[in-house]
Amino acid sequence: MIYTKTGDKGTTSLANGERVPKTDLRIEAYGTVDELNSWFGVLRVAVNEPQLEWIQNKLFNLGAALSEAPGEWITDADVQQLEHWIDAMQAKLPKMKAFLLPAGSEAVCRCHLCRTVCRRAERQMIRSQADEVYLRFMNRLSDYCFVLARFIAYQQNEQETAWNKDVFV
Repeated sequence: MIYTKTGDKGTTSLANGERVPKTDLRIEAYGTVDELNSWFGVLRVAVNEPQLEWIQNKLFNLGAALSEAPGEWITDADVQQLEHWIDAMQAKLPKMKAFLLPAGSEAVCRCHLCRTVCRRAERQMIRSQADEVYLRFMNRLSDYCFVLARFIAYQQNEQETAWNKDVFV
């Protein structure tokens, strides 16, 4: 059965069995990680990158970790994997000369949505005092999203839009 009715009064259980309010910082953090995972699913519709499925699985792992499930869910090796992918893409990209607007093709924009939700999840994880390796993973993941957006634009020969503080309509 999908419903248990145990959360009808505003509480939920962590993986360790502890009941907490649904407004608990840990619930906010892993709820936003779950939202991010859904955005990565939306990104996968537009982008055929095998690492996106790996990322979605790691985000599920992170949700388990944030919900106090015992075990090692995210490791330094996961952070290093993201760094490897970032470095490989960046090696092919022209150097950035300005801040970029989150704009472009649909795939590029989906990357930026993932990036911004990732940053929000990271801020919530900081407030919930999440483990340092989880914070590094999320920080690198948002970097990955930004670089992936640039990489897709580069592959599609799209012009990136630089921020112009003096634009008037």
